Amino acid sequence: MLKCQVCHGKDGIAKLPDAPNIAGQKEAYLVKALMAFKAGERKNEQMTVVIKGLSDQDIADVAAYYASIRVTVQVPP
Repeated sequence: MLKCQVCHGKDGIAKLPDAPNIAGQKEAYLVKALMAFKAGERKNEQMTVVIKGLSDQDIADVAAYYASIRVTVQVPP
């Protein structure tokens, strides 16, 4: 998961402008997206490099972790 954190942050809030925030994203969506990168159905140079080192269980674990993060929004006073 350290590879994921470089772009998406440990908290799922992107550290790079081109990386999406994935905190609180639906687990099924994350698994589907990651599996699509792994299969070559989705294209992104950085994701292709990162994903090839992940097993299906790693993908499930990463998806579960980021999906479990709760994002709250506070309206300023």
